[in-house]
Amino acid sequence: MANVCLTLQYVGTRYHGWQVQPNGITVQETLQDAIERVTGIRSAVTGCSRTDAGVHARRFYCTTAQPQRLSDEKFVQALNAVLPEDIAVLCSRAVSDEFHPRYSAVAKRYVYRIWNGKVRNPFEQGLSLHLRSPLDETRMNEVAQLFVSTHDFSAFCSAGSTVQDKVRTICRSEVKREGNVILYTVEADGFLYNMVRILVGTILDVTAGRLTFESVRRALETGDRSCAGTTASACGLYLDEVWYREEGES
Repeated sequence: MANVCLTLQYVGTRYHGWQVQPNGITVQETLQDAIERVTGIRSAVTGCSRTDAGVHARRFYCTTAQPQRLSDEKFVQALNAVLPEDIAVLCSRAVSDEFHPRYSAVAKRYVYRIWNGKVRNPFEQGLSLHLRSPLDETRMNEVAQLFVSTHDFSAFCSAGSTVQDKVRTICRSEVKREGNVILYTVEADGFLYNMVRILVGTILDVTAGRLTFESVRRALETGDRSCAGTTASACGLYLDEVWYREEGES
């Protein structure tokens, strides 16, 4: 059995997130079905993140056992032949048994996409958050800068999280406009449950005047969830990249 790492892309609109659930189709289950069709064996699949329902991924990493040890190219071709069109395997590579797609990661990047136009764009349906009122991307970026550095992000985490240590380091947090599209990019050494969506909701709430800069600072200082903003819709969120140490690097 070879331990292989698969790199995926997927549109999460019709899935109930990554992780297998008893009452809805998920990306993980769909990939397991494809691997079983190709190899004849129901192999476990371990992902780099537990993306929520409706969240997308441009670079998602997962590991699985490859019993037949097809060539990487043939394994990718075989999987893509049986996967639905909203999931694609980009590449496959052998990794050591010690490699873990989640715990071996040293940083992640998420991008949140907003369609800021008076009229909805059918080509953005399910792929971005549609906000009709004009947004001030300069002010949004000023709010985003408050998150850069090491903070306790307890106020930016949903109540369902069981993680005890909520200290994370954000090294990049910025908002840019490209025509009617506004992109929020955030990079950190790790993220909490719904953290990016709450960061986005906070940025939007401050920009709209529903929250103040001082409230955001209090949220970072005290961990008080009521000082932070709402949780933005999942449809605009993309896991954009995950970084790992080179194998053997300490």
